[in-house]
Amino acid sequence: MESTLPANDGEMNPAVQILGSERFINRELSWLAFDQRVLEEAQNPNHPLLERVRFLSITSSNLDEFFMVRFAGLKQQVLAGIVTPSPDGLTPLEQLAAVRLRVQEMTQEARTTWHALKQELRVNAIAVIDSDELSKAEIEWLRGKFESDIFPIVTPLAMGPTHSFPFILNRGISLAVQMVDEAAGRELEALVPIPSQLDRFVALPGPDARFIPLEQVILLFLTYLFPPFTLRASGVFRILRDSDLEIDDIDVGEDAHHLMLNIETALKRRRRGNVIRLNASADMPPDLLDLLTEQLAVEKDDVVISEGVIGLVDIKQLISDRRPDLLFPPYTARFPERVRDFGGDCFAAIQAKDIIVHHPYESFDVVVQFLRQASRDPDVVAIKQTLYRTSNDSPIVKALIEAAEAGKSVTASVELKARFDEEANLRWARDLERAGAQVVFGFVDLKIHAKVSLVVRREAGTLRSYVHYGTGNYHPITAKIYTDLSFFTCDPALTRDAQRMFNFMTGYAKPDALEKLKISPVNLRGTVESLIEQEIAHAEKGKPAQIWAKINSLVDPEMIDLLYKASSAGVEIDLVVRGICCLRPGVPGLSDRIRVRSLIGRFLEHSRIICFGAGHGIPSTHTKIFISSADWMPRNLDHRIETLVPLENATVRSQVLDQIMVANLKDDTQSWQMQPNGTYKRVKHGRNPFSAHNYFMTNPSLSGRGSATGEARDPPRLQLKTAT
Repeated sequence: MESTLPANDGEMNPAVQILGSERFINRELSWLAFDQRVLEEAQNPNHPLLERVRFLSITSSNLDEFFMVRFAGLKQQVLAGIVTPSPDGLTPLEQLAAVRLRVQEMTQEARTTWHALKQELRVNAIAVIDSDELSKAEIEWLRGKFESDIFPIVTPLAMGPTHSFPFILNRGISLAVQMVDEAAGRELEALVPIPSQLDRFVALPGPDARFIPLEQVILLFLTYLFPPFTLRASGVFRILRDSDLEIDDIDVGEDAHHLMLNIETALKRRRRGNVIRLNASADMPPDLLDLLTEQLAVEKDDVVISEGVIGLVDIKQLISDRRPDLLFPPYTARFPERVRDFGGDCFAAIQAKDIIVHHPYESFDVVVQFLRQASRDPDVVAIKQTLYRTSNDSPIVKALIEAAEAGKSVTASVELKARFDEEANLRWARDLERAGAQVVFGFVDLKIHAKVSLVVRREAGTLRSYVHYGTGNYHPITAKIYTDLSFFTCDPALTRDAQRMFNFMTGYAKPDALEKLKISPVNLRGTVESLIEQEIAHAEKGKPAQIWAKINSLVDPEMIDLLYKASSAGVEIDLVVRGICCLRPGVPGLSDRIRVRSLIGRFLEHSRIICFGAGHGIPSTHTKIFISSADWMPRNLDHRIETLVPLENATVRSQVLDQIMVANLKDDTQSWQMQPNGTYKRVKHGRNPFSAHNYFMTNPSLSGRGSATGEARDPPRLQLKTAT
């Protein structure tokens, strides 16, 4: 099926004409390809055993999100009768069929992986056992555990003519049982939801680590819940519900109060979303499975039967610090030495020179300290902050509340539509309002995804502003595992631009005089497209033409077609795309000069960096370097508030280009090369394997070095011999 997308300049590349919609990889299948790479890390013998267990748990969690959002969205389209194809030419119904087949293969592989890990865990004195492996002493210990800690919480729910079918929570695990009272000649069918407040695996006493699933403990003592019935048959099941809360579902109302109330209503609807997947254990009686399928209104194609543990996401509970030999070696993030050189005074350090902090190798504490210092400094008069996602006990929010209570002008742009964080953000919004902060919710049709913190300080009779631009969220927990960049500057142009951006979010008037910063949806897309076109022009003139980019997702068809055009013109393009990539690299006549790799390892790649050669090879001092909060997806480029920040300080530029980008392209221990058909092959390491993550953990960053570091400790300059 031909794509209706035009070529960017009105001239169609012959390869585009031949391939048509086939020039794109399907977004949903590319998402699953990323999950497959994570799954294969669970099989990677180079990782410690418990870290492989963690990778398998992450795979299961990723698949849950895929079903609750993407799969659910496809089903909604099919039910609505939508037949419009995606850019790759597949209708929603065709995508559903392809996704079901691919997930079936992955689910079976995940089960096989868990079986192998379970055996290896036993060899290492960590056993997940079944009830028939319990000793008499362990059964008696479990009886006491059940009576004191489980029985008071568990609620048996009978099913029958006088009992309506109970509501089952999303991602909830339940026992379905058939009971019989032989003396009275009665039968009973019932459900026993497994309380989420309890650990899924019960640790048994003793020197070895032995665990038994909670559902098996409940089955052992089921007569406590259903006297005088005895068990005839049982099974375990888990459900996923449609959790795709769209902006269009929200009635805006007349003011912010109505918006908050309507989002709360939408969240309640999401909790009761349609069941889109039912996973049942292989021992589930057929008639009981039929009853569940009917009562939960699940399509037969979305009922999955599995051997072993249901809900592999919970195996992360088996990971314990008591076995450090089975975990990655501990790593303590560095605190930027240059901030310490100024006695911890963030403002003085930023005045001296722009700073870029590379998380998680450098501590997120510097971001927290920046805001804490601002909240307590009597010379600070105003703080403006975006909040998309943050932690439950957020030190960022606490600092803003402290500042507001101290009488400073605090403006917080809280994104109420951040998926799966809506409830937390509602709570933060109310807390901030009670403290006296001005809370705004931005736009109904634009999510505020930018990560910006602006501090205005009175100095020597005038006002000076400091700004933090980030590629990741203000979340101190995820900052320990996500690779992100925090850029601090007091550059007057960039601070004025930040002020203009906040005015846009609070006053809705689009800025018309941005000096250096580019933002979506105003001029970010146009700027990136113009820079790509400039590289095309360089190539056509016979000059070096090159693009490096590190992003999380590449989906936007217009951007992909422009990259194809650049490749055909002679531009060398190296992309590091962690997750979804709908571009086909290495296709003759279309993308010969485009290479795509994905880096999967100990940390989750999350930073966005874009580099343009500007008529010279990369890396060079002429390279145009930007960091961004935006991926190359239609939603980021057109339907969100995002930032694109130029880096001009020489040290900052060198760190991002010569360290971070080169290391990502040089890595050959945890990288995958994308093939033209959308599959990935693990990069084979050479004689001297290079790990980007290990390099960053063992080498100080250029920007964060202080005077105490000294030239002797400068990290070695990385060399990238070839673009491939």
